[in-house]
Amino acid sequence: MVGAAVVGPAIANGAESDTNWTRPLPAAQQTAAMHWRLPNAYYLRRVHPQRHRQHRASRSTARTALTGSPQTVAHALLLRKGWSGSQWTCLDALWSRESGWNTYATNSSSGAYGIPQALPAWKMASAGSDWHTNPITQIRWGIGYIASKYGTPCVALSHSNSYGYY
Repeated sequence: MVGAAVVGPAIANGAESDTNWTRPLPAAQQTAAMHWRLPNAYYLRRVHPQRHRQHRASRSTARTALTGSPQTVAHALLLRKGWSGSQWTCLDALWSRESGWNTYATNSSSGAYGIPQALPAWKMASAGSDWHTNPITQIRWGIGYIASKYGTPCVALSHSNSYGYY
């Protein structure tokens, strides 16, 4: 059987030499050869098990729209950041003292502006062009600033308590 490539039911029908390929099969064998089935590959499931994928919630089900008071929005963003409830207490104390949670709060001596009292105020534009009037934009910027500069709101509050600013 040199150079012969025999596949499927032809093996069972005795197609073991090159000479069998030169003459046609009888009609009954042709019909049988056309309707042969692949062997059951159930055993492959044990040899190559399927990997199970984790099911993840879509973004629309994982996050709801930010609505409510600035404190409610800040609390939701703080939790999304992965910070704990104790960090919320510190952030609330810090921004209550800095601006009273007033979107339009302006420090007359320094020019600091908004809920997080950004100085200079235009730095909040990195969070959105509506930073003058949108408390959510200001809160997002403020949480990002605290995370990058201090790590957590409690560290920022501690610095503010010691130095009078954060």
